[in-house]
Amino acid sequence: ISPAVRDEMRQILREIQDGTFARTWILENQAGRPAFNAYRQRAKADLIETVGSELRAMMPWLKADKKASN
Repeated sequence: ISPAVRDEMRQILREIQDGTFARTWILENQAGRPAFNAYRQRAKADLIETVGSELRAMMPWLKADKKASN
């Protein structure tokens, strides 16, 4: 982990500890989660998600496991 990553992790931890993260998340929810939903849409479009979906479709045992757990 590089020093820049460590610094970013420390900043995120500070935001959690001082309540900044919670306040931001509450406001995001009250506004209908626009940033979160946009992030989710971008993540769905990522190549790794597309490839993962195609690979899972080639694994019939995953479907069998899902049916057994329902």
